[in-house]
Amino acid sequence: MDRRTWNFIIVGLVVAVLFAVGVSQLGSPNPDGLEYVAEREGFIDTADDHAFGDAPLADYGANLGGGDRVNTAIAGIAGVGITLAVGWGLFLLARRAGRRDTPHVTDR
Repeated sequence: MDRRTWNFIIVGLVVAVLFAVGVSQLGSPNPDGLEYVAEREGFIDTADDHAFGDAPLADYGANLGGGDRVNTAIAGIAGVGITLAVGWGLFLLARRAGRRDTPHVTDR
C-alpha cells in the first residue's frame, strides 16, 4: 500500500477512536428498555447474570476499576480495536481467496 492509503487508514482509525471515546460519554445512564420494564413491573430480582457478566468489558467496562467515564472510554477503544482486528482478518482471508480463484494472465 502506498503512503496515501496508510494516511487514510490512520486518519480513519483516529476518527473512530475519537467517536468511540467522545460519543460513548453521551450515552444515557438510565437502564435500557428491558431493564426499565423489569424494574417497573417488579420482576428485576428474578433476572440472572449473564455467563460473561464478570468479564472486564461487561456493562461498558464497569469491571475495570476506574471511573464510569474512563471505563466507558476504554470499552469504546477496545471495541474499535476488536472491530479493526476482525475486519482486517476478514479482508486478508477474502484477498487470499480472491487470489486463489483468479486465473493468472500470462504475457503474450
